Amino acid sequence: MIMKVFIVLMALLGVHSQAIDVVKVRQMAAKNNVSCLYVFGDSSVDPGNNNNLKTDQKVNFLPYGKDFYDSRPTGRFTNGRLATDLIADALGHAKIIPAYLDPNLTNAQLFNGISFASGGSGFDNLTAEISNVISLSKQLEYFREYKARLGRLVGKKRAQEIVTNAVFLLSMGTNDFLQNYYVEPTRAKQFTVDKYQDFLISAMAKYIKELHAEGARRLAMVGMEPFGCVPIIRVLRGSTGCDDVYNKVALTFNTKIKSLMASLKPTLGITIFYTDIYGLILNTVNNPRKYGFLEASKGCVGSGLEFMQSCKGLPTCANRSKYVYWDAVHFTEEMYKIISEEALKSLMKSFA
Repeated sequence: MIMKVFIVLMALLGVHSQAIDVVKVRQMAAKNNVSCLYVFGDSSVDPGNNNNLKTDQKVNFLPYGKDFYDSRPTGRFTNGRLATDLIADALGHAKIIPAYLDPNLTNAQLFNGISFASGGSGFDNLTAEISNVISLSKQLEYFREYKARLGRLVGKKRAQEIVTNAVFLLSMGTNDFLQNYYVEPTRAKQFTVDKYQDFLISAMAKYIKELHAEGARRLAMVGMEPFGCVPIIRVLRGSTGCDDVYNKVALTFNTKIKSLMASLKPTLGITIFYTDIYGLILNTVNNPRKYGFLEASKGCVGSGLEFMQSCKGLPTCANRSKYVYWDAVHFTEEMYKIISEEALKSLMKSFA
């Protein structure tokens, strides 16, 4: 029976998952009483919260969701499942992480993990305001609301146990630079890039401490991607390859994130799982065939340079599993499989 489960999960996670033993992942989760996964962040982990907002940062239409169950667009900024869905599946909690603002969210789903993430959001609350999406402050407010709801279902003590044993995943930051600092004039007039990074780190520390005060004891921190490799950015910056200037900003920001995590770990008494996606994504973009891809310079939708609203109703590439990027900004499910494996490895290593 265990071997059958393992084979099925391997099929779900894809060919790149051969390095991940899902049986061991589930044994690790059981040994450490991992109760569920709580997700905070941006479009990289938003399963559809933006559907319920008055914003253009939403993708509840085809071809988004083309490879999701029943080819259904859910508001996920990809063709299928997100890395967080795949992580929750591997842990044995649920095949997908639902959006907290989903009007059809059931009480039963509250126990398996929830995403409070919002496409277009960032560590800087101004970033969310620009796109009229859910700021990280508001995501935390929704989490407190969720905790109260959970407490009414199982009692405050049991609810707190569930929260304490959960893994809190935080994935955001790209929008702070691409939608805010480099486009909007406000922050660029106030800070140099280096000082803006420090501003974001300060905001990050504040939110992590607030999460800790709410009961978070296990934090999965996802590092910054090499956003100079994003297809639309490469075109706008006139780069044939990845833009080195933007990538250097991402790399230095990751160094500051790691320094913050190192300082918070002993002071808060919190277990931190840091997932370094920078090198992984850069290597994949520069050597796509090594990871089973054929195209890494443009998206699968339309001409490869459209994203979000401009993708509505457009045709897609024939073999979506061979593309790193789904649209001109976001990854395909196939790439999220690779990212989810990296996150699971960091969980396994930290719990060992």
